Amino acid sequence: MNRSRHLLAAALLASALSSTPSQAAKELHPPILLTNAINRSGDDLSGTWTYSKDRYRVSLSEMNNTPPDPRNQRYRDVIVQAEEKANPSIFFEYDMQRAPRATLPGSWNMPNTELRYYDGLMWYQRTFNARDLGKDSSTQRAFLRFEAVNYKASVYLNGKFVGQHEGGFTPFTFEVTSLLRKGENQITVGVDSTRNDESVPPTFTDWELYGGITRPVRLIYTPKTYIDDQHLNLNEDGSISASVKLDGPGAARQPVTLSIAELGLKLTASTDAAGQATFKVKAPASLQRWSPESPKLYDVQVQAGDDSLSDRVGFRTIKVVGENILLNGRPIFLRGISMHEEEFGPTPARIITPQAARALLSEIKYGLNGNYVRLSHYPHSELTVRMADEMGLLVWSEIPVYWSVDFSSAKALLTARKMMAENILRDRNRASVFVWSVGNETPGTPERLHFQSTLADDTRALDPSRLVSAALWADKAKVGKRIEAKITDPLAAKLDILAINTYTGWYGDDSLADITTMNWSNLHGKPMVLSEFGADAKANYHDPVNQPKYSEEFQAQFYTNTLKMADNISFLRGVSPWILKDFQSPRREHPVYQNGWNRKGVISETGERKLAFDVLSNYFKRKAEAVKP
Repeated sequence: MNRSRHLLAAALLASALSSTPSQAAKELHPPILLTNAINRSGDDLSGTWTYSKDRYRVSLSEMNNTPPDPRNQRYRDVIVQAEEKANPSIFFEYDMQRAPRATLPGSWNMPNTELRYYDGLMWYQRTFNARDLGKDSSTQRAFLRFEAVNYKASVYLNGKFVGQHEGGFTPFTFEVTSLLRKGENQITVGVDSTRNDESVPPTFTDWELYGGITRPVRLIYTPKTYIDDQHLNLNEDGSISASVKLDGPGAARQPVTLSIAELGLKLTASTDAAGQATFKVKAPASLQRWSPESPKLYDVQVQAGDDSLSDRVGFRTIKVVGENILLNGRPIFLRGISMHEEEFGPTPARIITPQAARALLSEIKYGLNGNYVRLSHYPHSELTVRMADEMGLLVWSEIPVYWSVDFSSAKALLTARKMMAENILRDRNRASVFVWSVGNETPGTPERLHFQSTLADDTRALDPSRLVSAALWADKAKVGKRIEAKITDPLAAKLDILAINTYTGWYGDDSLADITTMNWSNLHGKPMVLSEFGADAKANYHDPVNQPKYSEEFQAQFYTNTLKMADNISFLRGVSPWILKDFQSPRREHPVYQNGWNRKGVISETGERKLAFDVLSNYFKRKAEAVKP
């Protein structure tokens, strides 16, 4: 990088540092959060929906960007057959009532595998009977809650526009109290999977698109004044702090009670003029801290006026001191693996049920002897994170700031900032989540430095109790018979943990033998994690002589050599190889070994363990036994 680029990088970084953390946190907070919505009562809108392709987006505009013709507006509150019967002179070019059917949540390739590579606008519709608010409409509210729609969502209720959301992996909520009607209601969602360089992630990735309504949709009811947010944390000084935010006409000066019965705690406070109540109390001596070995969760109850909300929360501390990661004040080595959100099976559709999540995480916890999972490369289902809480797996949580995002785009930056805020505000009560990642494998440009530095600052403002990281590339050079590796990325200054993706021995001209010659230097005095390493292997393919790559034997030896190299890194504090299971990727099209699958899993897509699985499992077993008292 020449001197002018250095100066530009410094100026952009200074600009990122000048933002006010409290202001950033406030600006990024969604107008309606409805935290812990998973534990609220409501109507589940999962089940049968109809769907209709709209590749040319004629429901939104006609030729020359003119307003859409009514015959194409799929979100209209009409019964097409009835309209046609009443007036034979009109015609429609859609009929949502007679359209194909799909079971949601799930991507659109599930009912029709021919739609796997469909990229564009799809309309979903169903009818439902809402609760009759009737005389209670003055004291009750109703919200539509979407856990994830990939990638952009436009929501209509009874033909009326409700709102839009961008981002395929984080929740969003719209109030619909005034739009609900007695009896049957119609909900229509336009899902646009199309992305560009300003999208997060961009067009070019290495995983399956999975467009659609991929996580649950619910209609949630609350009192007029309700609990919009609650957050609890165990502090380094041994105290428990909590905050509760109310929304509604009675939010100010409202008594709030927070109870943890098992700990004998019952705390009371009153909200301020903005509806915020805060609590702080010394943790009881009986408090059992959450850890992978003992994932203790406590039932927490919050009561405010007519609303109450329960959750199961674990308490633990996490920090970095020098080159160590301290969990509850003790050094920890992260024994984990990366994982995409894709269930086991030959035709996955990102349908994560409790059973699907447990099947995946059990392979890590019990099969691999792991204590950690890197949820790549985007926020996974809340169900998965809660399952990690319950089972005892530390979670690396990431947003899809990935590869070729337009890092000079203000729009892309705002999208990423909102995405990070939505992710943090959803999961900051989960003890399993210990690090927020601001991206993966991004180029070393000044614009990118500004972009991810801003995200790091936002993250610390929104949640100072957790660590910040990003998956980086290392600088490597051949020096004699050794490979010298180090991290020179200036983003390292903004991170708590240095995470490196390394594929020496797979990509490039390096051999398997070269892996063990790698020597790593720590220029930053921080702990490092090997966030990725891996090699493709097709399950049950064994021909290490004629075609060694793609064989199970090659992958197993790659793991053996890389883990041997890892043991020589004095400041290494964890690994999360790439990846738990084979996953779909349109980028991988070798007709013999891939056929649309990335084969770097230590397990096949249907659950067959490869030879490398045992190599990693035995390594983690030795690591775990080495720290036992």
